[in-house]
Amino acid sequence: MSVDMSQFHQVFFEESLEGLDIMEQGLLALEPGSQDLDTIGAIFRAAHSIKGGSGTFGFSEVAEFTHILETLLDEIRDGQRLLTGDAINLFLQSVDCLRAMFDALQTESPLDMESAHALNKQFQAMLNGEAVTVDTGMGSEPVPTPATAADSKGQSGVRGWVVTFKPDLDLLRTGNEPVRMFRELEVFGEVTARCDLSKLPSLGTLTPEECYLSWTLEIVTDEALESIKEVFEWVEDESDLTYAALGDHDSPDQATEVLQPAPAAIEPLDAAPAPALVDDASRTQAAAAVVKANSGKKADTSIRVSTDKIDALINMVGELVITQSMLGTLGESFAMANLHKLQQGLEQLEHNTRELQESVMRIRMLPISFTFNRFPRLVRDMSQAMGKKIELIMDGEGTELDKTVMEKIGDPLVHLVRNSLDHGIEMPQDRLDAGKPETGQIKLNAFHQGGSIVIEISDDGKGLDADAILAKARRNGLVGPDQELSSNQIHELIFEAGLSTAAAVTDVSGRGVGMDVVRKNINELGGGIEIESAKGVGTTMRVRLPLTLAILDGQLVRVGTHTYIFPIINIIESLQVKTEQINQIAGGAEVMRLRDEYIPVVRLYDVFSITADSTRLEDGLVVVLEFDNEKVAIAVDDLLSQQQVVIKSLETNYEKVDGVSGATILGDGTVAMILDVQSLIRMAGVRQSHIQRTISL
Repeated sequence: MSVDMSQFHQVFFEESLEGLDIMEQGLLALEPGSQDLDTIGAIFRAAHSIKGGSGTFGFSEVAEFTHILETLLDEIRDGQRLLTGDAINLFLQSVDCLRAMFDALQTESPLDMESAHALNKQFQAMLNGEAVTVDTGMGSEPVPTPATAADSKGQSGVRGWVVTFKPDLDLLRTGNEPVRMFRELEVFGEVTARCDLSKLPSLGTLTPEECYLSWTLEIVTDEALESIKEVFEWVEDESDLTYAALGDHDSPDQATEVLQPAPAAIEPLDAAPAPALVDDASRTQAAAAVVKANSGKKADTSIRVSTDKIDALINMVGELVITQSMLGTLGESFAMANLHKLQQGLEQLEHNTRELQESVMRIRMLPISFTFNRFPRLVRDMSQAMGKKIELIMDGEGTELDKTVMEKIGDPLVHLVRNSLDHGIEMPQDRLDAGKPETGQIKLNAFHQGGSIVIEISDDGKGLDADAILAKARRNGLVGPDQELSSNQIHELIFEAGLSTAAAVTDVSGRGVGMDVVRKNINELGGGIEIESAKGVGTTMRVRLPLTLAILDGQLVRVGTHTYIFPIINIIESLQVKTEQINQIAGGAEVMRLRDEYIPVVRLYDVFSITADSTRLEDGLVVVLEFDNEKVAIAVDDLLSQQQVVIKSLETNYEKVDGVSGATILGDGTVAMILDVQSLIRMAGVRQSHIQRTISL
């Protein structure tokens, strides 16, 4: 019976990517010359698992690439060679290469083997004790690598190895598969095998879970014996293994056909061909054909959930079933005398439904460490490339965030950290001259605040130069020559497109693009970004995000016969406006004076061309909303209730509508639009800063 191995691919990819994270984190924790055997062992085990799994699933390119880096790791683990800085950099680059390979495999895209081959040559050179130059962007000098005493490559007269492999009967029961080992051997060179069938019992007494076969394997290769032994590392205690050199005088013709079929006396149980060593070229061609046919396929996504969350969900479903059963029994013989029991049952149903909803939502919540884990590598590589000394401090990694939000906030956070690295932290000598420690600090912190999550990126660098920003903004016409701005308003200018005060364009920043895109992406998630900075002291970027994009706490409002919903997170206050608070400015726009501010007014019935109870602002209410430090006053007829609503995408199910971010279905079955505050502010056509300038004139 054949097994469709593709059903296990996604699990394998996820486990392999976790293994790569372990390797990367371990490598970042190591210093050149380190003898931390626990960490090196963890890196080795992760690489070994990836190699073994890749061989099992037939991803020979990955198995072959992983094998050589595993060989170097093993020699370091055994103390045969020192861990050098170049070796760490090479391992880190191999982690990147493997990630790219797995990304390609998941999307069934062609593998970029050029990078793998280049790294493979460097690993091979390092293993051979040759000078190796690892390109890290830092101008590394060639470093000679000491030769290993155990390296048997190039031995005179040795052109391979002969392995006798006699597994115990229970080998298959432990999950070890000889075919997987044979596939791993294939990456070393030409492999032939003689299969010993002498212990194969008659068909009537054969137990499929027992291994009756043994093999003599001949591998024509220049690979070291240690590499051959590693293939059988997991079965050493369950097998009789012998190794011998394959000399020039030995004839490979001694080898017979691979994995001989059973004797004629035994009828085959399955017409399917037995597993065999597959020719590399034919398999590569077949794989290439599949890749070509499926190129561009989107990778499946999945999520791992702790058993605690699953248990909570199961308990809630159990409670819900009990409540449903109780209401069903009550309904079969309902009498008015049981009305209070019905009310209690409905209350219990409401309670259980809310608990169930929260349990389901928690399934999508992941710790933000999934995003934070990329930054140690980023800070290490960039600080080395820039010649800076930077310490990264992370806090709140256990703070949970919706998976979708987390996936989308990753790139904006990377941009903010890179900005701190490039613009914020000074060069070591500049810091010493300024009376600061030579090593700068970048802090990442995540925490819950109200119904939002806040992520802070702060540094103790030179801070924003308000004078330079203002001067650049005046030259660009963003600020008038006589216009006065507060410090916060000046800092906000860095989010304007095209405004950069970087002295020089680098690979990281300085092209005047980026921060406007960062703000745009964060805004699209329903969040906002604030900035605090002091010259010479440092800068803090504070990103505020909703916990999830699926459900929001909303305020229902009425305009005529229509119901709309505002996100509560954006509501500042609601009030009845007085006539003397309303002013008309140039262009006919309306503003409302609220204490010392002038806020643009938007009449919702005008936006959606509907009929309101009254067109007089004094007859209704205004709801003051804030988004990204801008405010708008929305005129409505009445406030209704507050409730959590499930967001349905209008764009997916219909089309994008200005002023609307989504829709939801209310308890009475009607559809209500969820309003997009950012869009409403834009539709007001008057930015608050412009209003303030107009009023002051």
